[in-house]
Amino acid sequence: MKYRIEHDSLGEVNVPADRLWGAQTQRSLTNFRIGAETLPLNFIHAYIHLKKACAEANNSFGKLDGARTSRIVRACDEILAGAHDREFPLSVWQTGSGTQTNMNVNEVVAHLANRTGEEKTVIHPNDHVNMSQSSNDTFPAAMHIAAVTDLEDKLLPALADLTATLRAKAKEYRSIVKIGRTHLMDATPLTLGQEIGGWAAMLESSRDQIQKGLEPLRELAIGGTAVGTGLNAPDGFSKKVTELLNAQTSKQFTPAADFFQALTSHDALCFGSGALKGLAANLMKIANDIRWLAGGPRCGIGELRIPANEPGSSIMPGKVNPTQAEAVTMIACQVFGNDAAIGFGASQGNFQLNVFKPMLIYNFLQSCRLLTDVMRSFDKHCVRGLEPDRERIALHLRESLMLVTALNPHIGYEKGAAIAKKAFADNITLREAAARLNILRNEEFDRLVVPEQMVGPLAGE
Repeated sequence: MKYRIEHDSLGEVNVPADRLWGAQTQRSLTNFRIGAETLPLNFIHAYIHLKKACAEANNSFGKLDGARTSRIVRACDEILAGAHDREFPLSVWQTGSGTQTNMNVNEVVAHLANRTGEEKTVIHPNDHVNMSQSSNDTFPAAMHIAAVTDLEDKLLPALADLTATLRAKAKEYRSIVKIGRTHLMDATPLTLGQEIGGWAAMLESSRDQIQKGLEPLRELAIGGTAVGTGLNAPDGFSKKVTELLNAQTSKQFTPAADFFQALTSHDALCFGSGALKGLAANLMKIANDIRWLAGGPRCGIGELRIPANEPGSSIMPGKVNPTQAEAVTMIACQVFGNDAAIGFGASQGNFQLNVFKPMLIYNFLQSCRLLTDVMRSFDKHCVRGLEPDRERIALHLRESLMLVTALNPHIGYEKGAAIAKKAFADNITLREAAARLNILRNEEFDRLVVPEQMVGPLAGE
C-alpha cells in the first residue's frame, strides 16, 4: 500500500495515499480498534449539512473569503451526493465528545476543497472548515439534525403506512363478532374490527408522542463552541447557521435556548428515545396479539391466518411460523436496550460537557432505523395479508362462558355465575345450563343473549 505523509499538532502520520482523510482520522483508526460499529452515514451527512451552513455563515460575517467558502460548499455537496461515503470509517467507540469524527469530517472536506484552487488559498481543516466551531457544539447539533431527519423522513411515514393498513383491516372486519380475552381468559365479545382498530389507535398515540419528541430536537447547540460561552463564534452565528440549515434541509431548526444546557445535557434525545420505546412497546403488543391469534392452526387459537412467507421448520413439513411478528418483538427488545443505554449515557454529563455523544446518537439512530424497517416489513409481509378464520371465530364465540355477562342486568350476578359454573362443570352450553337450573327458558335465553348486541353499535349499520 502506498502512503502519504500528513501532520497534525502531534507530528507526522502515514495515511493511505488513496484516502481523503488526514492525520487525526488516521490516529483514531489506530487508537480505537474497538468493535465493528461505525457512525452511520445519515449522521455523517447531517454533519456535512452543518459544515456547509457554517461555511456560508462565516462568509456572511466576513470571516471566510468567497473562494474558500465556495470550495468548501462544493466539497460538502460532493459528499452529500454520496460520492465519498467510504471516507468516514471511524468507530463509535472513540472520544466521548466525537472530536475524532468532527476532525474526520473537517479533514475530508478540506482535502476535497484543496483539489482545486491555488496553493496560497489552501484550506485548513481546523482554521477554515472548523471556523467558529468546536466538536462540543457541532457534534450535538449534528445529532439533532440526524435525529429529526430520520424521524420525519423515514420513521413517521412508515408508521403512517402501517397504521393505514390496520385502519383498512378494522373497517373490512368491523362486522365479525368474536370473543374478547382479558388475563388470557375468555371475556365479553367485541368485533374483530374493534380489536384491530385498537391496534391502530395505539400507533396513532405513538405518532403523537414522537411528534412531541421532535420539538426539543429542533434546538441546535451550534454557536456554543467549547463550553457554551460562544467563544470564537461571531454574534448571531447560531441564528444564521440554523437559517441556512433550514433552507438546505427543508426542516425547522432553531438555536438552543441555552448553550450550556445544550452541550452537557441530552434530555431531548432521552425524551425522543422514550417515545420510540413507547412505539416499540405498542408494536410488541400488536405482534404478540397477532401471533397468539394466529397460533395453531389446529391446536391454538387460530382465529387469524397469516401469510406463509417461508417454510417454518427444517424438520416439520408444512409448518408456518409468525416470522414477521418475531422480528418485531426482537427489535422491540433492542429498542428497549438502546433506550436504557441512552438514559445512562445522558445522565453522565460532567460540568460543561457530556462525553457519551457517539454512543447516544448511534443507539438513537439504530432504534429509528430498526423500527422503520420492521414496520415496513411487518406491514408488507404480514399485516396486509391477515385474514380471519370465520368458522373458528364463530366456534369460540358460541362456546364462551362469558356471554353470560349479558344476563347480569336481568337475573343478577349470582345466578349468572351459577349458570356459567354449571355449563363448565357439565360441559354444556350456557343455554342448556340456564334451562337445567330452571333460571331461564330457552326462548328467554335466546332473547337476552345476543352476541351482536354486546359489542355496541356497529359502524355503518
